[in-house]
Amino acid sequence: NQEDIMPRFMMWCTHFITLVVPIVSAIEVTIPLTAPLGAAPLKGNLVSLSIEQDRWNEWAGTTEPNTFFNNVLDNFIQITNAPPFVRIGADSEDHTDFSHDVEYEEDIFPPSSTITPYPEATNITVGQGFYDIISHLPNGTQVHWGLNLREYNITAAYLETIALMNAFSSPAVLEKHIDLKFIEIGNEADLYHKHKSRNSSWNVQEYVSEWEEFAYNVSITANLSKLSCTKLIGAAFAGSSHNNLSGFSPQAIFNLGILESPAGQLIETISQHHYSGSFCTGSGAALQDLMTKSYIRGNLSAFVPDIEATLANGLKYILGETNSISCHGAPNVSNTAGAALWLLDYTLYATQVGISRMHFHEGIGYKYNLIQPVTLNYSILDGSPITPLAPHVQPAYYAAIIVAEAIGSSGTTQAVEISIDENNVSGYAFFEHGSLSKAVFINTVAYFSGAGARNSTHIDFSFTGLGCSPNNTSVKTLKIGYASDTSNLTWGGQTYETSDGRVSGPLTVDVLPISSGIDLQETEAILVTFS
Repeated sequence: NQEDIMPRFMMWCTHFITLVVPIVSAIEVTIPLTAPLGAAPLKGNLVSLSIEQDRWNEWAGTTEPNTFFNNVLDNFIQITNAPPFVRIGADSEDHTDFSHDVEYEEDIFPPSSTITPYPEATNITVGQGFYDIISHLPNGTQVHWGLNLREYNITAAYLETIALMNAFSSPAVLEKHIDLKFIEIGNEADLYHKHKSRNSSWNVQEYVSEWEEFAYNVSITANLSKLSCTKLIGAAFAGSSHNNLSGFSPQAIFNLGILESPAGQLIETISQHHYSGSFCTGSGAALQDLMTKSYIRGNLSAFVPDIEATLANGLKYILGETNSISCHGAPNVSNTAGAALWLLDYTLYATQVGISRMHFHEGIGYKYNLIQPVTLNYSILDGSPITPLAPHVQPAYYAAIIVAEAIGSSGTTQAVEISIDENNVSGYAFFEHGSLSKAVFINTVAYFSGAGARNSTHIDFSFTGLGCSPNNTSVKTLKIGYASDTSNLTWGGQTYETSDGRVSGPLTVDVLPISSGIDLQETEAILVTFS
C-alpha cells in the first residue's frame, strides 16, 4: 500500500542526495608597494621561442610569410611592444649542411613512431633561401641561430655563416630591423659521445678546444667584434655538472679560459637547456607532478651555482631551450591546460633565480608546443591519422600571454615572488617605475574530471612600505575546465583558439574593492591589477 511505498521512496531519495561542498581555505599575502632591492628586471620577450631547425621553412613560410605564425607572434607585440626572441637550431642544427644547389631545404626524416610521431630530420641540406625567409618574421624580431659543430666540418660552418650573414644584411631584413643577436656553435655538445659523434675520450677540454677553433673561424667570417650587433652564445649544454669542473658546465668552461680566447671574448650570454622530465623511452609522466610548486622550484634552483658563476663574469644566463618533458613532450601532460599553469609558474620563478629569458622549444607536431603553425595530418599523441587539424595554439600559449600582460609595455617592469606558505599557491608581484602595478596568482592543484567539488583559496591583501595602498583590484582569470583539457580555455573570457590566432570574444574583468580579496580555484591563474 501507499504507506509502505512512501517511506521506501523517501529513503531512496535521501540515499542519493549528497551535497558536495567545496573547501575554501583563506590566506593573507603581504605585498610591498615599491620594488624591493634586487627585484628581477623583466623584458617583454621573457617568454621566447626555440624552433627546431629542420622544418624552419614551414614556420616562416617560403614564397610568402606564414600568416598564422606571424599573427600569434604579433599578439605579444600588441601587449609588450616586443616580439618574442626566436632561436632557430637545436638538435637539427648539428645535422645541417649548406648547398648552393638547394633553394630552401631538403630533409631526410626517420620513420614516425607512437613515441615520436614527428621526429627530427637526420639530415638537412639548406640553401640561401632557408636563411633569407627570416625576413618574414615581425619587425624588430631578435634572432639566435645555431651552426653545426657536431659534424666537425669547418667548411660547412663557413658556408652556413656566409649564408646567414648575407640574409641578415639583405634590404628586406634590414628594413624590418630584424637582428641576428647571437650565433650558437653546436647544440648540446655534452651529449656528442652519447650520440656517437665523438669517441669515449670526449670531454670538456676537447670541447673548449674545438669550440674555440670553430668560433674563431665563424667570428672572422661574420666580421664579429665587441662592437658588432651579433655576439656568440656560450655552452648550450643539455645538462650541467655544476661546480664539478671535470664535467660540462659554465664553471668548467670558464675555468678552462674560454672567455679569454679571441672568440670567447665575444660570448655575451650563457645558454642552458633544461626539461623537467623525459618521454624519450615512452615512460609516462604525471601532470600533477609537473605542476607541483616544489617540483618547479627544485628543477630551477639546481642551476643557481651556474647562474651565479655566469653573472659574476658579467654575462647573462638564459634557458636557450626548455619545455616540460623532453623528446617533444608527454601525451596528455605537455599538451594540457595543466602544463599552461606549469609554464606560468616555471617562467616567473626562473626570473627569481637570475634567468633573464626562456626559449620554449617548438617543432612541427611536438606535444609541448605553444603554437602549431601548420596543418597536421597525424596525431601529436601517437602518430595515428587524423582529420586535418588547422594551425592553432595549444594551452601553454595562454601562459605566455599572461606573462606578457603582467610585464606590459613600460620597459621598467620588475618582479618579486610573494611569500605564500601554501604548497599549491604561487604568487608574484610586478612593479612599473618602481611602484606596485600587478600580481599573478596560480593554484597548481590539478583538478580532474570526477574529482568532486572544486576547492578554492581565498586571498586577502596587506601592503608594506612607502606609497599609497590600492583601493581596488581588476581581476582577469584563466578559466580552465579540467587540468587535462587540451582546448576551450579562456583568458578574461576571451579565446585565442581561432583560425587566425587572434584573440576573440568580449573581455571579462572583475573589478573588486581591495578589502574583498580574491578567490582562486584549483587549476586556475589570475592577474590582479591594482588601482
